[in-house]
Amino acid sequence: MNLVKNIAGSLLIGAVLASSCTKPTGPHSGVSENKVDISKEKLDFLGITDPNHLSAASKRALAWPDTLTNEWFGQFTVHDLKGDLAYEEGVVRRDPSALLFIDGKYHVYYSKSVGETQGFGGDVENEKVFPWDRCDIWHATSVDGWTWKEEGLSVSRGKKGTFDDRSVFTPEVMEHEGKYYLCYQTIKSPYNVRTKNQVGLAYADSPYGPWTKLEDPILSPADNGVWKGTEQNRFMVEKKGDFDSHKVHDPCIIPYKGKFYLYYKGEQMGEEITFGGRQIRHGVAIADNPLGPYVKSPYNPISNSGHEICVFKHKDGIMSLITTDGPEKGTVQYANDGINFNIQAVIPGAPHAMGLNRSLNSDEPFAIFEWGLTHKYANYNYQHIRRFHGKRKTSHTAKNEQSAKQPKASR
Repeated sequence: MNLVKNIAGSLLIGAVLASSCTKPTGPHSGVSENKVDISKEKLDFLGITDPNHLSAASKRALAWPDTLTNEWFGQFTVHDLKGDLAYEEGVVRRDPSALLFIDGKYHVYYSKSVGETQGFGGDVENEKVFPWDRCDIWHATSVDGWTWKEEGLSVSRGKKGTFDDRSVFTPEVMEHEGKYYLCYQTIKSPYNVRTKNQVGLAYADSPYGPWTKLEDPILSPADNGVWKGTEQNRFMVEKKGDFDSHKVHDPCIIPYKGKFYLYYKGEQMGEEITFGGRQIRHGVAIADNPLGPYVKSPYNPISNSGHEICVFKHKDGIMSLITTDGPEKGTVQYANDGINFNIQAVIPGAPHAMGLNRSLNSDEPFAIFEWGLTHKYANYNYQHIRRFHGKRKTSHTAKNEQSAKQPKASR
């Protein structure tokens, strides 16, 4: 059953007790002719004692699938790091990649730049318009995940006139068959509010490099939107186009079912504010080879919410943490085909731009969220990388109340 429709309230059901199979009646029942058999246990679990009088909320609750459990519900704390990734005034370090654990060390890649952000009101050719402007991709290692050593530059901006001459940022790393791949966002100068970005890729035989960049991008925005006029205003459009007609951000490549799934965030020309906030969605492009070519799925967009991409393998499918924007923000979702995602749980307060510790990945729910990296805005000009800890939550108690494991409800 499609939970998106349930949450939106567009699916009305007629709920009846399994023992009686009597259709609810009443002047305000608002119930369709469709019948759904509901067990007494589920009615009791939901606190519904009169199935003849169902509110819209009760109808949605009765339509929730029984697979919604607390296996993916949890909470997070965030902590400062030591060493080279500790906060440094005047320096931006942000967008940590997933962690690799190789030969007793953790490896992370991240966006790094220096200096204040002036925005779009100044000299955009020479100043920074965003904290992630004029970035290069750097590499750090740690033995314990707390104290980090900066190993140096991994991928730099391209020569003037190339598609990545302005900034390379928001990296994600993948290891596959002994080789390493970095995908990342790119910007070409000049950087104005209507600039369209692309996604680049570099590869190496070692996590320390040297990294070889592909000469061409592996992903670009759709080319079917139409700007209105020539004013630098990204909200003025004659035609919005696809969900990714303006920008393709936060790339992450996952080896999956013999192919390579490139997940990314799409921003649409003329982006609007909806009932869920910013109009942000995710897409996927698929290739037979990690170097591409990547072909966008005809099912895009594959989410109706989200911001930074946070995806990982789980059992036979792919999990996706949806944060920040849209009507389904703050949820974790699962797709057994890597494309058709359904909500598994709400995850409140998940850290932004999570760099997952993929060495923790297992079939155990929530295990991959035990610890990883995130970033924090010390202020708008400067950000730094921190460590998050996650813990599954199965009960709620008051102060000094003894916790007892609750029996799983029969539904």
